[in-house]
Amino acid sequence: MRSQSAVSVAVARTLAGCAAVLAAGTATLARADDSFLKPDTLVISASRYDRTQGAVASLTVGTTQLANSDTATVTAVAGNLYPEVWNNAAVDGSFGVTSPISLWDVDARDGRLLGALRVPTEQVVTSFSSKSELGLHIARDCDGLHLTFMGYASPGVGALDVSNSDAVPGQDPTNPVTFAFGSTYAFHRTIVAVNERGELSFTPTVDYGGNNGRAALLGSNGLYYSVGNANNGNAAAFGAANGTDPDVTETTGLEVVRPIDARRADVAIPPGNSAEVDPLIQYSFTQGKSDKPGKDDNYRGVSEYQGALYFTKGSGSNGMDTLYTVGTLPTVADAAAQTISVVPGFPTDSAKATGGNFTPFAVFFANPTTLYVSDEGSGNATDAGAHAGLEKWSLVGGTWQLDYVLTNGLLGVVATDLDGYDGPYPDVTTVGLRNLTGRVNRDGTVTLWATTSTASASGDQGADPNRVVAITDLLAATTMTPRVAAEAFATLAGPTYGVVYRGVAYVPRESDRGDGRRRDGWSHADR
Repeated sequence: MRSQSAVSVAVARTLAGCAAVLAAGTATLARADDSFLKPDTLVISASRYDRTQGAVASLTVGTTQLANSDTATVTAVAGNLYPEVWNNAAVDGSFGVTSPISLWDVDARDGRLLGALRVPTEQVVTSFSSKSELGLHIARDCDGLHLTFMGYASPGVGALDVSNSDAVPGQDPTNPVTFAFGSTYAFHRTIVAVNERGELSFTPTVDYGGNNGRAALLGSNGLYYSVGNANNGNAAAFGAANGTDPDVTETTGLEVVRPIDARRADVAIPPGNSAEVDPLIQYSFTQGKSDKPGKDDNYRGVSEYQGALYFTKGSGSNGMDTLYTVGTLPTVADAAAQTISVVPGFPTDSAKATGGNFTPFAVFFANPTTLYVSDEGSGNATDAGAHAGLEKWSLVGGTWQLDYVLTNGLLGVVATDLDGYDGPYPDVTTVGLRNLTGRVNRDGTVTLWATTSTASASGDQGADPNRVVAITDLLAATTMTPRVAAEAFATLAGPTYGVVYRGVAYVPRESDRGDGRRRDGWSHADR
C-alpha cells in the first residue's frame, strides 16, 4: 500500500498547526463554530512524536542517562531521530517519550475530517510509543455526551520514561525509572472527560504506578472504571511488606474511581478515592510458580454492557490472555469483595505456557448474544494464523463460541513510502487490531471501526504509523459464508508519518441515545 488516505494528509496538516490551547482546561476546536462529539461521527485519538521539546530534544548517544535497573543507569544508544530513537528500548526497558494528545472528529463513512481538539499539554500527555494507551469511550449524563480517556498529569512533551514512572513521589524505590530520574519523578495517571462543547475535566488517580492507565469509561452509575498495569519494580508480595506506597500490587488492574472532574489536572486527590476490583488475583499453573503480584490483572480494553463490565488481557507473559467480566458495577466501598471471572467459552490457559493463543484487545456487543473482539495478532503462531483480526463470537447455551475471524483487506497489508522529516520509515505490515467501536445498523448489519496493530523493523511496534479501518458485517451470520468472506476492511485514516492512532469511539445518532439496552451504534453505558 503506497498511498495515504485522504484524511491522513488533513490530519498531518492539522497536527502541525491547529488548535491553540485555552486556560483552565478548555481546548480549542479546529473550527470554533463547531460542536464536538457530533452525532453519527467517529472520534479518533492520535499522537505525534515531537523531538523538539523536553528531555528528548537533547537526547545524546553515549551521554544521556536512561533507566536500566534499580541500582544503575545506562547511556543512550540512539539519538532522538524517528524512528531510531526507539532503539533505546534495547537498553532501557522503560523507554518512552511523552507526546501531545489529539482528538479527531471524522465522518464515520469516509474519514473526512470534521473537527479536531488538541488536549492541553500542560494538563495531560500520552506516552509515545505505548500502544495500549488512549482507549476512548463515550457515555451520557445530564450534561450530554462525554468522551473519556487516560493520560499523564503532566510532565509536558518530550519527557522520558514517564509510562513506567511512579504515580506518586517516592512510591517504589525499586523502580528503575525512580533510580534514574529521582523519587519526585512521578505523574498521576489521570482520567480525562470531554463534553460536547470541547471542555475538559480531570480526575487524577494514584493508580498504575510503574506502568500505564490504558482506558477509562463513565459507568451507568456515575463512577469511572479504568484499566491498566503497574509494578515496574521488584514488589514480590501483596501488601505493605513489599515496600511500596501506595501499594503497586493493589492499585492496578480494574479500578473504580470517584469522579473529581476538576478544571485542572493538578487538583488534590481525596484519600480513598479509588479502589481495585478483586485486587489479590494471582494465578498458579501446574508448570510453574505463581505469577508476579499485580501482573495477572494487566488489563486493557474495558466496556460496559447491560450493567456488567468486560475487559481484556492480551499482553505480558503472566496470567491468562482472555476476556474477563464483573457481573455488577463495583463501588469504591465493595470493589475488593467483587469477583473477576473469565467469560465462559474464552481461554483459560497460561499465557506464559502458550506464548499467547489469543491476544484480545477490545470488545463490542452488537446484542446480548453477538460479540466482536479485536485481536492484536502479537501472540504465537496460532494467534497470528487463526485469531488475529476481528473475531465474531456467539452465545450458545450460556457459553460463547468463536464463529469466524474477519481479515479480508487487513492482515498483510504493507505500508511503504513512509517518508518524513527524519527520513524514511521501515515498511509497516498490519498484523491485527487494537481498540474497537461499532454501530448496529437498521438493515441487519454491523459497522465496526478499529485501529490496527503492526509489525516493522522500527525497533518498537508501538511507534509504527498505523491505520484506522472499518468493516460492515452481516449481524445474523455465524459461519464464513461467501457473503461474509467478501466483506473487506477499508482504511479511514493513516498511515501518517510520525503519527499513531490509538482509540476510536462512535458517537451515536440522536435517535439512538434513549435506550441503553439496545445500544444501536453505542457499546457503552447510556446514563
